Amino acid sequence: MGNPFQILSKPGATVKDPVCGMDVEPARAAGAWEHEGKTYSFCGLNCLVKFRAAPARYLNPSVIAAPAAQAVEYTCPMHPEVRSPAPGACPFCGMALEPRTFAPGAANQPNPELTAMRRRFWICLALTVPVFLLAMAAMVPPWMSIEHWSRWPELALATPVVLWGGWPFFERAWASLVHRSPNMFTLIGIGTAAAYLYSLAIVAAPGHPPVYFEAAAVITTLVLLGQVLELRARDQTASAIRALLELAPKKARLIWNGREADVGVEYVQPGDHLRVRPGEKVPVDGAVLEGSSAIDESMVTGESIPVEKNSGDRVSGGTVNGAGGFVMRAEHVGADTLLARIVHLVGEAQRSRAPIQRLADVVASYFVPAVVLAAAVTFAVWFFAGPEPRLAHALVNAVAVLIIACPCALGLATPMSIMVAAGRGALEGVLVRNAEALERLEKVDTLLIDKTGTLTEGKPRVFSVYNRSASGDELLRLAASLEQASEHPLAAAVTAAAHEKNLALASVEDFRAFPGRGIAGRIDGRTVALGNSALFAELKIEPGDLAARAEPLRAAGQTVLLVALDGHPAGLIGVADSIKPSTGEALRLLRAEGLRIVMVSGDHPASAAAVARELGIAEVHAGVLPERKQEVVRDLESQGRIVAMAGDGVNDAPALAAASVGIAMGTGADVAMESAGVTLVKGDLRGIVKAVRLSRATMRNIRQNLFFAFLYNALGIPLAAGILYPAFGWLLSPMIAAAAMMFSSVSVIANALRLRRVAL
Repeated sequence: MGNPFQILSKPGATVKDPVCGMDVEPARAAGAWEHEGKTYSFCGLNCLVKFRAAPARYLNPSVIAAPAAQAVEYTCPMHPEVRSPAPGACPFCGMALEPRTFAPGAANQPNPELTAMRRRFWICLALTVPVFLLAMAAMVPPWMSIEHWSRWPELALATPVVLWGGWPFFERAWASLVHRSPNMFTLIGIGTAAAYLYSLAIVAAPGHPPVYFEAAAVITTLVLLGQVLELRARDQTASAIRALLELAPKKARLIWNGREADVGVEYVQPGDHLRVRPGEKVPVDGAVLEGSSAIDESMVTGESIPVEKNSGDRVSGGTVNGAGGFVMRAEHVGADTLLARIVHLVGEAQRSRAPIQRLADVVASYFVPAVVLAAAVTFAVWFFAGPEPRLAHALVNAVAVLIIACPCALGLATPMSIMVAAGRGALEGVLVRNAEALERLEKVDTLLIDKTGTLTEGKPRVFSVYNRSASGDELLRLAASLEQASEHPLAAAVTAAAHEKNLALASVEDFRAFPGRGIAGRIDGRTVALGNSALFAELKIEPGDLAARAEPLRAAGQTVLLVALDGHPAGLIGVADSIKPSTGEALRLLRAEGLRIVMVSGDHPASAAAVARELGIAEVHAGVLPERKQEVVRDLESQGRIVAMAGDGVNDAPALAAASVGIAMGTGADVAMESAGVTLVKGDLRGIVKAVRLSRATMRNIRQNLFFAFLYNALGIPLAAGILYPAFGWLLSPMIAAAAMMFSSVSVIANALRLRRVAL
C-alpha cells in the first residue's frame, strides 16, 4: 500500500484525477495513492478507491476500456460436471442449466430460460387451442364433413407449434443421441415428430385417413407448460440464496486521512477503516476499533436479541447496527465474507448429488431404450393384429407409450428435494456442504461432541490462581507472556486475565509447543512451562503439592494449568468455561431423536466429568489428544455405529473429516468448517436437531418422489400400449398421455416444495 499523504507537486499546481479527469490541487486532494513509483491525487474518495481497485483500467483505457464483468458459469443440477458460459440445456439429461453463482447485483434478475420458455408456451397455447377445437369438431357427427378440409388449417396452426415451440426439445433429443445419453427429450422428440410427420405425409392423401396434428401440438404445448412449471419451481428454490443476497449492503462509509465518503462495498479492501452509523448494515466482516453498539445478528444466528459489541469484537457483513455508532477495520471482503461463503455453500449443496441419485441414474440409463423398444413392440402388435385403420392405431398407441413414459419425474425426484432442502437449511442457519452429507445424516445414530466451544461457550475465564514461589500477579504475568504465542482458547483466557490487571507482558524466546500437553519458553531469562500433567511428566518435573490442589478445582469443572519455573513447580491457574445456555435443551432434543450422545475432550478427566455430569452425558472420552479424537470416531464405527462429530477447533478437523458426517460450529475455526459436511452458522447445538430433522424429511421426500415416479411409469406404459382395449375398448390418447406425463412432474415438484414448510 502506498503512502496516501505524499505530495509531489508545488502548491497551487494541479494534476489530473486519473479516474474522472478533474483538475486537482494535490495539497487539497481528498487523497492520494502511489502506483509503480508515481503518486496520483484524487478529487474524492470514490475516485481513489476505484483507482486503487484497478489502476490499469484508468491508466491504459485503450487496453481495458471497461471493468471486467463478473463471469457467470452455468451448470446442470443433475450433472454438476457440465459447465457452460451461457444458459442452455444439459446434453445428457436435457434439463435447463442454471447459474453456479449469484451476484448481489443480479439477485432479483429474471431467469432468461424461464422468460423464453414462458413466451413459447403462451404463443403455442394460442395456436394449439384452435387446432384442438377443429380436431374435436371433426369428430362430432354434424361437423364430420369438415374433417377433410380442416387438415390444412390444422397443418398451418400446428406447424409453428411443433417446429418453433418444440425446437428446444428436438435440439435436446438430438444432443441426447449424439452423446449416447437418451433421456426424456429423446422420447418426446421421437413421439412428437412421429405424430407430426405421419400427419404431414397423409394430409393430401385420398380418402379420410386420420391425422394427428392436434396430438403433436397439444403434446408440445403441454411439455412447454411442464417446463415452465419446473423452471418456476427451480427458480423458487433459489429464493433462499436471493434472500441472503438481499442482506448484502451496497455502500460502506470509508475513513481516509480524516475524510469520509460513501463508497461501493465492492471497493473496500482489508485494512480499510469504516464508519458504521446507527441503523446501517455492517458492510463487511471485521473488528470494532472505536465505539460500541448493539448489533442485530439474526441474519447469521437466527436470534433477534441484539448483541453488544465493543472494541476488539468481531462483526459480520450484512448484520444490522443498532442505536450506537462505531469505527471498524475491514478484514474479510467480497467472496471472503461470511455472507458470501454462506451463499457459496448453499449453491454448491443445491447442485450436489446424493448417493440415492445413483439408483435413478441406473434405472434411467436402461429405461429410455426399454421404452423405445416397448413403443416399437406396441406399434408392431397394433399394426399386424389391431383393428382398422391399423397404421393409425399403431402410431397413436406407440406415440402414447413414448410420451407417457418420459422419465422427467424420475429425473426430478432427487435434485428438486435437495435444492429445496439446502435452501431451507440455509434460512435456519444450517449449511449443508453437499447432498451426500444430507443423506448420511439421516442414518446417524451416535453424536460425538467436543466439549470446549461446542458444549461450552468457548470463552473460558480464569477463576483460580495459586502460587508457590512467586506472587500471584507475577505467576499470571509469566503465564500470560508465554500464552501470547498460543491460539488455544485457554491461552486467550490467561492473557485476558493479565490485561485486566494491567500486567506488562514480556517477550518470549525459544518458544516450544507440545500439542495436547502445553507450551514452554524463556521469559526474562527464566524457563517457563505451562500445561497439564502430561507436560510435567515429559519435562520430568514433579508436580509436588500442585496435584492435590488441582483435584478440587477439576471436580468443580475447572481446567487446571500447571506452571513450572526453571524446572520446578511454581503454581497453577484454574480456568472454567461456561456451558452454553442452549446446550441442555439441545441434548434433550437430540436424545428424543434417538441419538446416542458421547462427549470427547482434551481436558483432564475430572474437569470433563464435571461438565458431563451437569449435562447428563454418561459416556465421556477425556484427556484425548487431537489425533486420538479421530481414533475415537473409528472405534465407535467399529462397533457398528454411524457417527457424526461436532466440533469447532483446529484440533477437531481430523475427527470431523473421519466421521460419517462432520458438523462444525460456524463460530469456530475455518479449518473445522472446511472439514465438515454441515456447518451451524450460529454455533448452537440446537442446529444439529434442525439438521437431523431436515435430513430425515428430505430423504423421506426423495423416497416418496421416486416411488411415485416408478409407480406412474409402471401403470402408465401398459395403459398407453392399449392393455385395456380387448376388455373395455379403451385407448389412451397421446394428448392424455402428455397431460399425465406433465402431471407426474408437477406432482414431484409440488412434493419437493413441501420441504420449504417442514417443521424443524
